[in-house]
Amino acid sequence: MTEAEDRKPTSDEARYDPEITSEFAVPAGIAAPEGGGEPETTSEFAVPKGLATRQPVSAEPEGSAFSTPSVYSSEDAPPVFTPASGFPAVSLVKDAPWQDRMRTMLRMPVAERPAPEPVQKAEEGGPAVPRVLDLTLRIGELLLAGGEGAEDVEAAMFAVCRSYGLDRCEPNVTFTLLAISYQPSLVDDPVTASRTVRRRGTDYTRLAAVFRLVDDLTDPEAHVSLEEAYRRLAEIRRNRHPYPGWALTAASGLLAGAASVLVGGDLLVFVAAAVGAMLGDRLAWLCAGRGLPEFYQFMVAAMPPAAIGVAFALAHIDVAASAVVTGGLFALLPGRALVAGVQDGLTGFYITASARLLEVMYFFVGIVIGVLTILYFGLKLGGRLNPDVALNTSERPLLQIAASMVLSLTFAVLLQQERSTVLAVTLNGGVAWSVYGAMHYAGGISPVASTAVAAGLVGLFGQLLSRFRFASALPYTTAAIGPLLPGSATYFGLLSMAQNEVDKGLVSLAKAASLAMAIAIGVNLGSEISRLTLRVGSAGKRRAAKRTRGF
Repeated sequence: MTEAEDRKPTSDEARYDPEITSEFAVPAGIAAPEGGGEPETTSEFAVPKGLATRQPVSAEPEGSAFSTPSVYSSEDAPPVFTPASGFPAVSLVKDAPWQDRMRTMLRMPVAERPAPEPVQKAEEGGPAVPRVLDLTLRIGELLLAGGEGAEDVEAAMFAVCRSYGLDRCEPNVTFTLLAISYQPSLVDDPVTASRTVRRRGTDYTRLAAVFRLVDDLTDPEAHVSLEEAYRRLAEIRRNRHPYPGWALTAASGLLAGAASVLVGGDLLVFVAAAVGAMLGDRLAWLCAGRGLPEFYQFMVAAMPPAAIGVAFALAHIDVAASAVVTGGLFALLPGRALVAGVQDGLTGFYITASARLLEVMYFFVGIVIGVLTILYFGLKLGGRLNPDVALNTSERPLLQIAASMVLSLTFAVLLQQERSTVLAVTLNGGVAWSVYGAMHYAGGISPVASTAVAAGLVGLFGQLLSRFRFASALPYTTAAIGPLLPGSATYFGLLSMAQNEVDKGLVSLAKAASLAMAIAIGVNLGSEISRLTLRVGSAGKRRAAKRTRGF
């Protein structure tokens, strides 16, 4: 071996020799960096040189999702959910109606609700959750279809679930959909069921029967099984209406006649308004049998009273023809849906309230179209009605009080109320009109304020009567507000618009809307005041909903 072959190349020679170096070698003329370069075994996720890192305290052992994280520190712990002082204990009075007890728990946070009492009706293997939820939805469907408020429907559904031991239930009520969710524990999947409300009907007898069923279910001494509850619910659905069809037609005629007396009508006007209302009722039944929507039923039912009033004007008969039309409108105004819609809005159920008020608006538009059509053709024929004839309503207080009581009685019959509640609601309606007349006619107070106070008393007495009988408050309040409905203001507004006095008509219609809102708010306020008089846990001391600033 020669000396040239035996000599090993130096580092500089090896660096510049293309045969023994790769393309990644440092080119000639560039100084090599001092010290060791970056090791080739590191990845692009390595921490760059010069960046300080915090060494972990200890490696987190493999565990479940419920184990305490390694970054958790007791010194820097976040605020706990439960305050240091704890939550106040809630004690529900056993003798209070189930509506108030369930409403109290629905209005408080979930974590603050008390645990249910020991279940007496559950089977040995525990309650059948799907069947309990199905029974709850069927009961809620009957209540919502009968016109009950959304909060009261949720309270009834919550009461049924708790009576069978399902305490972690959350009912949800909208205008056409009922839903309920039950979660056995924090780690179990929830069970959810829903039901659609497609048909609605006014039958307060059925509504009272459903309330009695829920009252028995919530009674720990009743021991109503699921089979018994289903049997009673089927009987409630099969029950016949307490009043036949001819009685409903006669009641609508008497209602219209009594309403015409309230606005200054005499005996002839009473008979004419009754005949017009009965004809309108029969036409509405005919349209319903043909499958027409309720909008057209209201439109057709409003035409006969308006036609009779226009006929009196064309014949130049010296009667209060406007009172005939006004009386016919009283039997058509949707006071029940209006009160329920405003009540849902005041209690926070805005979707259901919007749907109910939209339904009221459609019914009202149907009435407007029916009356305006007749008035327009009447004016074209030369029949001009004078609204001032029907304004002399302050000279017969005793007759008007009697007429208001007859109006409430017939309204109760139209609502298919139980015969045992008719007398109470008749007296309640007479008290409402007496208060309104004393404040408005004798005291000179504005009609809106007088209506609100009278409606507040109706709601107060209705709630007290319902608590006395452990029943719904609707049968004691809805019919009693009949004399306060703004029939005359509605008619005068429509008449002015038909006579091309649009500004005057809009003012009258705005007054009618104000009176309707005063009725609904007064009834709800009276109901809330009546609840404050009862000792139902913390119902009277509950915090107001934090929605005053939009969040």
